[in-house]
Amino acid sequence: MVDQAMRQQLEKTCRELGVPCISVMQPIIDAMKIHLGQESDSRPGRQHALDDDYFERIGAMDYVLSHDDGQSDRDLESADVILVGVSRTSKTPTCIYLGNRGIKAANFPMVPGSPLPDALFEAKNPLVVGLTKDPRRLVEVRRQRLRLLNQDADTDYVDTELVTQEINDARRLFSKHGWPVINVSRRSIEETAATVIQLLKRRRDDVGAGE
Repeated sequence: MVDQAMRQQLEKTCRELGVPCISVMQPIIDAMKIHLGQESDSRPGRQHALDDDYFERIGAMDYVLSHDDGQSDRDLESADVILVGVSRTSKTPTCIYLGNRGIKAANFPMVPGSPLPDALFEAKNPLVVGLTKDPRRLVEVRRQRLRLLNQDADTDYVDTELVTQEINDARRLFSKHGWPVINVSRRSIEETAATVIQLLKRRRDDVGAGE
């Protein structure tokens, strides 16, 4: 219990009733105060503070969910980042992680035979990042996905030669438009997101330096 007056009242009442009362967190807080040389700021509900950062994260998450997996190409100029890649390159979880950091992220899958929307190429504000993966690793991930869904594993979706072609086509598109590329083969979601954040910061710094 963070509120000191309430905690003292609770302890007093417990003593009167003969009920054991143990402060679980106080010894840890006292040790940290001594180690850090700082006083604790006992304010209830700080982890749930409805401040500007909180509403920024909520707004970003709402944007991510409404622009996931190519669901919408509207309002792309409001995006901070747009991730593009073939199926199973961790676009959605990376966007969710970014959204939790207050970054508006959209993503579009590259599907053979289905062109990407014109709005993606026309957007000027967002940083577009291409995600790629080792073809063999990608086939393994896709096969596992099909097994989980109890679907036929003998499809073009997991054909090594066709998957390699998908990756090569994606790389050519990324190169054509000058989009930075992240190979996610051996990266965690957090590592991929961290790299995206670094690219975004670098881009903003470059824009700021040019003004």
